Amino acid sequence: MREVLRSNDAVLLSYAVSVLQAQGIGSLVADQHISVIEGSIGAFPRRLMVTAQDWPAARQALEEVGLKPWLIGDGDVHA
Repeated sequence: MREVLRSNDAVLLSYAVSVLQAQGIGSLVADQHISVIEGSIGAFPRRLMVTAQDWPAARQALEEVGLKPWLIGDGDVHA
């Protein structure tokens, strides 16, 4: 799995997941249960993960809907 997007905005993450679903790209929101530890203050960003094969298509789909500022670049660290 590769990280394609990172944010602590639950609405943005939900939107990104729906964009990917519309393109037939499966995804996983990692770290979504950390709010139990952090007290639901939203301090820790969640990571949107896709398969390595889907990463280029996922990145392109998310760029096309204006989510480029939250995307993880090709040279960034991947989880």
